[in-house]
Amino acid sequence: MIPKPLRTLCTVAAALVGGFFTLNLASTATIGALRLATESKRRKIALPCGVCRGKGFYICKLCKGNNTIEWSPLYDPIAINPCLCPTCDGNGLVNTDTACL
Repeated sequence: MIPKPLRTLCTVAAALVGGFFTLNLASTATIGALRLATESKRRKIALPCGVCRGKGFYICKLCKGNNTIEWSPLYDPIAINPCLCPTCDGNGLVNTDTACL
């Protein structure tokens, strides 16, 4: 049998932990709903990004979308090697920040 003072302490602790959990859950849901509402309102009003035109990607400026660059370790090269573009990793497109969208 559990002593009465310990049972009372456990009941109070369970009520506090449950209250904190409920408050956390309610505030998270409220903040998420407010964030969703303001984001949808911002997207309706805001113009698309001028760089990516709202697509989230733009053509790589180093390789100009060709996926490779011409590179040689010599100043006056005899042969030029095609290498994978280090900026876009050979994709030809560069991902913009999510803030751009």
